[in-house]
Amino acid sequence: MWKKIILIVVVVIVGVPAAGIVYLYLRKPAQAPASAIKVAMTPERIARGKLIFHNIADCDGCHSERDFSRVDGPVVESGRGRGNVMSALLIGMPGTVVAPNITPDPETGIGSWTDGEKIRAIREGVDRNGRALFPMMPYTDYRKMSDEDVESVVAYMNSLAPVKNPLPKTQLAFPVNLLIKGAPQPAASVPAPVRSDKLKYGEYLVTIAACGDCHTPVEKGQPIPGKLLAGGQVFATSMGTVVTANITPDLETGIGKWSEEFFLKKIYDYKEYATSGPPKSPGPEAFTLMPWLGLSQLPPDDLGAIYAYLRTVKPVHNPVETHPKNASAANHLP
Repeated sequence: MWKKIILIVVVVIVGVPAAGIVYLYLRKPAQAPASAIKVAMTPERIARGKLIFHNIADCDGCHSERDFSRVDGPVVESGRGRGNVMSALLIGMPGTVVAPNITPDPETGIGSWTDGEKIRAIREGVDRNGRALFPMMPYTDYRKMSDEDVESVVAYMNSLAPVKNPLPKTQLAFPVNLLIKGAPQPAASVPAPVRSDKLKYGEYLVTIAACGDCHTPVEKGQPIPGKLLAGGQVFATSMGTVVTANITPDLETGIGKWSEEFFLKKIYDYKEYATSGPPKSPGPEAFTLMPWLGLSQLPPDDLGAIYAYLRTVKPVHNPVETHPKNASAANHLP
């Protein structure tokens, strides 16, 4: 979603009169008061939250220290949740973009936040002071996370070891700093998904994993109609340029020929990489932002549900070269 905002900057600069700019400066993001909830720290809830945090929503991808000298950048345990300056990794960001420290450290993390404020930040996209969060965190997808699951995520976050890691604040360039105020929206209560409904549960997992944020191509700041999960988004990083794959069931350019067994094997092949696999990253030609290591820890039933849902998506013929030849990070904006 953050790339959608960047793509409409020129339109805003040209089309919005001075009075509109003043309005945007004064406008507050849509928000509801944070709830007074105190999340129960049960072992079951912490375990579920851990699974979502690490393996589904991939919170580690931005908020944890990672070792990119190894395949897929496994998390450095001592730096879990410590935060990162993301604009140092992704080229073309509209300013300094920081994934904050989300450990319970009271000074540099979110240890002083209430559970209700944490839930509101995850699902609605505003911080404890009501300021809009940069939608690189896909809170428009997390808005559909069930009440039980978001509470489980908070329970797990509360269980993390506090890490003292002072970071700068996100500083966005004009007019992106104003445009993001329109992204947050109050979230309604969301019931728990019915796991026995394989297709519905698969759709739920694909949603809270924000697969569409990367795998659906955009044009003029909006997802291209009819191209859900058809791939083609370009991400320029300090380690190379990658393009997201077509994961629709198209037989020629997507994953239509993949059996469920092959789909699971493709993901489970990464299980050993974090521990006994190649110690070094294979280089820019194989660099990926896909959270293979996290997905490889999901149980077969969850991956099977994801596969089943992906089989129902409209097939889209969209050839994609995931690692463009002769592409450099400097040549592409994400």
